[in-house]
Amino acid sequence: MKLIIQIPCLNEASTLPATLAQLPRSLPGIDEIEVLVIDDGSTDGTAAAARSLGVQHVVQFERNRGLAAAFTAGLDAAIRAGADVIVNTDADNQYQANDIVKLIEPILAGRAEIVVGDRGVASLDHFSPLKRKLQVLGSRVVGRAAHLDTPDATSGFRALSREAALKTLVLSDYSYTLESLIQAGARRAAVEFVPIGINQQTRPSRLMRSIPHYIQKSGITIMRAYAMYRPLRVFMTSGLALIGIGLIPAFRFLYFYVTGNRVGHVQSLILAAILIVVGFQILLIGLLADLIAFNRRISEETIYRVRKLEATLDERDHRWRDTPAEEYKL
Repeated sequence: MKLIIQIPCLNEASTLPATLAQLPRSLPGIDEIEVLVIDDGSTDGTAAAARSLGVQHVVQFERNRGLAAAFTAGLDAAIRAGADVIVNTDADNQYQANDIVKLIEPILAGRAEIVVGDRGVASLDHFSPLKRKLQVLGSRVVGRAAHLDTPDATSGFRALSREAALKTLVLSDYSYTLESLIQAGARRAAVEFVPIGINQQTRPSRLMRSIPHYIQKSGITIMRAYAMYRPLRVFMTSGLALIGIGLIPAFRFLYFYVTGNRVGHVQSLILAAILIVVGFQILLIGLLADLIAFNRRISEETIYRVRKLEATLDERDHRWRDTPAEEYKL
């Protein structure tokens, strides 16, 4: 059983040594532990620092492509390197490495495909009261969208089985945390949350430049992912709501018409017609979107099979194991 710990990095040459020093060298049920660093276009020599510290695998972007792209590239590289379990952690040493054993235990036991570390965001001291409330609210929204119990949806400290990693497809250019959970819920993956500890904060979050920026980016990600994986529910809800609103002036017009007051209420009929027609159009769009979503599921299954085949071929010829890490530049 091989575990690969992947660490997305952006200008983390100074914090990476402390993060790597705390990583476990052995774990129950694991035969091999290797480390993978994804350098997201750093300008401070992060990739060189990783190699000098003995990191087995380094993926280096020529330019900054964002956390979601780094996470996805790390999964792909870890799969090709023969990982059976993949743990994702941050380079700023936010998460306590001794909790990795908690993350992988449900996967090794066969209970879960994805395990997320729960930081207890409702009571984190270094979060402002507003940020704590937003984290709790955001996790509840993601939980409803994913049909999962998600106490900490934005936690990046998570473990994935090989199969879960092969099926994970992140399209967002902001972050992988929210979309990957909604996607996992849509395919009814077994997801588990385990309580974890965190270290003292070494630097401010780079994803959360400000609270309005965080709300905007996270909101767009949630809405896009939810509409992508549950389009019929989104469009049906909107369409039926418009039809329901349109029926109000329609009944108003009928009431006056039946009671003999038939003059001066044509505007209600026009408004009702517009709302009901638009509502039916949205329902038709929902049906079309659902057919497209079905096509997308077929595409995801095809991508999964292709990735699995490529990973098998790579393991067979040992290409990733025998090639120097310096050559993995994207």
